[in-house]
Amino acid sequence: MNPLYSIRILAAFSMLLAAPAMNAQNPPPDPSSKPASPPKDDMKPKSPAKPNKDSATQSAPDQPIWDPLRADKDMEVGQYYLHKGDVDAAIDRFQDAIIAKPGYAIPFRFLGEAQEKKGLKKQAIKSYQRYLDLYPHAEDGEKIKKKIDKLYKEVEKEKRD
Repeated sequence: MNPLYSIRILAAFSMLLAAPAMNAQNPPPDPSSKPASPPKDDMKPKSPAKPNKDSATQSAPDQPIWDPLRADKDMEVGQYYLHKGDVDAAIDRFQDAIIAKPGYAIPFRFLGEAQEKKGLKKQAIKSYQRYLDLYPHAEDGEKIKKKIDKLYKEVEKEKRD
């Protein structure tokens, strides 16, 4: 006989033997017993209940601040929206990803792309720059620097006009 099989049988048997002992410690309530009658002091009219001054639910955030799984999901959904052309929804999702996982560089790159598509050039520059600050050795670092330069020139041109 397999020794592992013997151990499993022994464990199952010991659990069966222990079950009645556990139930003896916590017997079920007697259905014929009545609940204790309330003391006569409880018969007096009570003053109105005081309002709850606990503000924990009012000040608590909807979602936890550090949530990398939510950040990844926000990135995925944001990229979907960006691909579909819903730039506003994509921006919202990338911003949510930044909040859920501070210090995560990738959402800043996509946020910059979405802002650039929407024509928010100054904000796109900030997002791209933050991406490079967080990820200085990014593979697409040169490409992003060129985008920043291009956007900066466009902003300067708009100021002069």
